[in-house]
Amino acid sequence: MRAFILAPILLVALATTTCLLAQPAFPQMKTVEPPTGKSGDVVTVTGENLDKSNVAELYLTDGQHDIKAVMTQQTATSIKFKIPSSIKPGRLALMVLTKGKNPKLIEEPVKVTIE
Repeated sequence: MRAFILAPILLVALATTTCLLAQPAFPQMKTVEPPTGKSGDVVTVTGENLDKSNVAELYLTDGQHDIKAVMTQQTATSIKFKIPSSIKPGRLALMVLTKGKNPKLIEEPVKVTIE
């Protein structure tokens, strides 16, 4: 009798674990170097899950205007990008467009100051 009760619980636990493992990794940015730059400069952001399988595009945003940055190098732990020429001076956040079935724009907790 006990086996009949435990079997459904084990199946649900196994299915939940499989679904969680199948989800794409969440990109997380931690630092940006140098923290200040100007148009044309190359900046490096470091963190986790930043590779091409997780991050499709990178933007600089002031919360109202999003400007796409050209990524020059991309690994699991870093992205190098060029500050766009069309950008205005100010302190801007980095934002990623994730890959997968449901791509999402995620504003990251790191910022870069444009001179």
